[in-house]
Amino acid sequence: MDPEASFRRTRLTRMGMKSVTIQDSYMRSPAGLRLALAPDSTWGVVILARVPIVGRSLVLNATQQPLAVVPARRAVVLVLKEKADVVASNGILFRSERLEVPAPSVVRLRYFVRVPYRARAALTRRAVFARDGWTCQYCGRAAENVDHVIPKSRGGEHAWENVVAACRRCNSRKENRLPADVGLILLREPFVPKDGLKLSLGRLEPEWEAYL
Repeated sequence: MDPEASFRRTRLTRMGMKSVTIQDSYMRSPAGLRLALAPDSTWGVVILARVPIVGRSLVLNATQQPLAVVPARRAVVLVLKEKADVVASNGILFRSERLEVPAPSVVRLRYFVRVPYRARAALTRRAVFARDGWTCQYCGRAAENVDHVIPKSRGGEHAWENVVAACRRCNSRKENRLPADVGLILLREPFVPKDGLKLSLGRLEPEWEAYL
């Protein structure tokens, strides 16, 4: 079904109850739709509603410098409070009784925010996955966990040079031992990444590329 078109009026019957005709909500969502159940107070039945999948928004400083990523709903609040302007949208619409606002994929603040200097990128689970390409650094499968190469119980530090992405199988096999103890070999030595902000964002949306 074309998500750009309004949905047809649908006749629903539930558990032998009287059939009723309802009008589905009109939504434009090139990113796809997900289903949700909502009670209908008039008929006392459950109506199948279509809800847009809403993602994240990249927040830019007044100088176009990328600052952070926030939920799209938070970005809408910034726009409505006239603290930011929409730079790019993903095509989804936030709708209320009197207002229709495009879900921002990128917003730019109307005021300047001073960002403290960081000598190193913040070490987070998402950043480790991004640095290692979301793959296990022992076998190349999809990563599910973060592993300390030298276990903390053996004096290993929680630092970029000692943390890698790992699959559940390799992580369970290694436990609190050294890789060599269980026959595991690192595909690449862990390192300190240069672009910390980009890594902290995790997977990037297409609309963000021009601003990173």
